[in-house]
Amino acid sequence: MLLNELRDNPGARRRAKRLGRGIGSGKGKTSGKGVKGQKAREGVALNGFEGGQLPIYRRLPKRGFVNIFRKSYAPLNLGRLQKAINEGRIDATQPITEALLAAAGLVRMSGVAGVRLLAEGAITQAVTIKVSGASAAAIERVAAAGGQVEVSASASGNEAPAPR
Repeated sequence: MLLNELRDNPGARRRAKRLGRGIGSGKGKTSGKGVKGQKAREGVALNGFEGGQLPIYRRLPKRGFVNIFRKSYAPLNLGRLQKAINEGRIDATQPITEALLAAAGLVRMSGVAGVRLLAEGAITQAVTIKVSGASAAAIERVAAAGGQVEVSASASGNEAPAPR
């Protein structure tokens, strides 16, 4: 069998009913849309409309608080960092910065305020890591391996707000 001999099974594709082609076609004049009104027009999407009844998204209570100034951080586990060091993508003798992590492909820096170091996995080499944030367990594990974690001051949240 050749590619040009491939065919659909008989009846697998039905021909579309042509709309608005006279009353004899069965879908003439209003093309099955009834008469007039908003839904007979083109390009109408009435998602969430309940016929004048108050929609469910307005009946249900809104909960919680959304902080529009919240900073998000790119997570980085110690296990992934150690794997990158073993593969030679990162030099463990030099200080490891956020820019170096992004260049090695360990984190994506678009739309985030920095990198947060997390303790999943293990690190076996003494390294110096400069990141925006780190969990207490991650700092402890790096210190146990003989390294150190430097957390930047801007991530701590203790600085005074900028004057308006």
